[in-house]
Amino acid sequence: MTTRNARRGSPTPPSARPKVSKPVGDLRSQPVRGRETGAQRRLGKGYVDLQVNGYCGIDFNQEDVPVEQFHAACARLREDGVESVLATIITDHVDAMSRRLKRIVEARKRDPLVKQIIGGIHLEGPFISPVDGYRGAHPRDAVRSADVDAAKQLTAAAGGITRIVTLAPENDPGFKTTRYLAEQGIIVSAGHTDAPLDVLKGAIDAGLSMFTHLGNGCAIMMHRHDNIIQRALSLADRLWLCFIADGVHVPFHALRNYLQLAGERAIVVTDAMSAAGLGPGRFTVGRWDVVVGEDLAVWAPDRSHLIGSAMTMHQAEANLSKALGLPTKEIERLTSTNPRRALKLR
Repeated sequence: MTTRNARRGSPTPPSARPKVSKPVGDLRSQPVRGRETGAQRRLGKGYVDLQVNGYCGIDFNQEDVPVEQFHAACARLREDGVESVLATIITDHVDAMSRRLKRIVEARKRDPLVKQIIGGIHLEGPFISPVDGYRGAHPRDAVRSADVDAAKQLTAAAGGITRIVTLAPENDPGFKTTRYLAEQGIIVSAGHTDAPLDVLKGAIDAGLSMFTHLGNGCAIMMHRHDNIIQRALSLADRLWLCFIADGVHVPFHALRNYLQLAGERAIVVTDAMSAAGLGPGRFTVGRWDVVVGEDLAVWAPDRSHLIGSAMTMHQAEANLSKALGLPTKEIERLTSTNPRRALKLR
């Protein structure tokens, strides 16, 4: 979650229509659906998205999501060419996050499609920066310093399928939680952070290996040179660097520069919220009433800050092709090959 502060499935049954993430008014755009992309034709594999908070009206960050809704979201992801996602649970109090994680684990046990599409969990918080701007849209009251006991509680609730934990290295005393998670085989990713360069390097030595949605989760006004974006880019040979390719979270001219600097270790994610695949409109997402614009960015009603994206991976590929002029092989690397490499998938 950010701020700058296959085949067609069956229709979604009424019981699977979400109560918590609903559009208000007309939805004007139609999502790209039901066809293979150039990258998919080349590889015969679908997209792998490391950051999905919800999809097609289903908000993963609710405690009462029925299995049928998880199935509906996963059916639509498959339909939109996605092979696997990490369901992303964002900052809240640890007990609340744990309940949401247990719902996902239960849904995977009960539904084969959910198990197939939700390949694991991405915990985005609660161990992030409490500083406004870097905290982003994450609720201030739930942000906390990292500690191993809380990490154990969350990963236990996730039933052994936690693949990524995003945290702020400066909010992890002695890098103890980073070291613990890395020892469990979990990717530790910096995000919503203003860690100084020496702290980032110390975290890398303790096991940090990724950066979440670089260019976002940071303040609008930063030092012109010594800022978190430049620090992360300077460590591109040691970190996987993830980017949201909607042209809003990072303008395309800047994204082009970042991708060139990130080199072989760049990854594209959607940071998709429940509005993904539904087009422009007004929605309720978690604690927020949000507006999805024509650009498919998810805005607070006053447009003061972003709260994720309504972009699909099809649309990300189109952006990379049309706005940046990237060839199919490069898009394939950003949206499928590199995420697999990061997760150590075949």
